[in-house]
Amino acid sequence: MKIADYQCIIDELEVVISDTKTLMVRFEATDFDETMSDDYLALHKLYTRMVEEQRRYTQEMLVAEE
Repeated sequence: MKIADYQCIIDELEVVISDTKTLMVRFEATDFDETMSDDYLALHKLYTRMVEEQRRYTQEMLVAEE
C-alpha cells in the first residue's frame, strides 16, 4: 500500500471513532448506558477495536515510510 492509502484508512477510522464516541456520550447522557447496557457494551467494543485498528495502520504506515 501507498502512504496515501494508509492515511485514507486512518482518516476513515477516525470518523468511525469520533462518531462512536459521540454516540457513547449520548447514551451516557440519557442513561441508556444502563438501560441498554448490551448496546452500550457493543459500542465500547467497536470503539476499542477501531482505535486498535487505527494504531495498527499508523504503525504500518510508519514502517512503510522507512
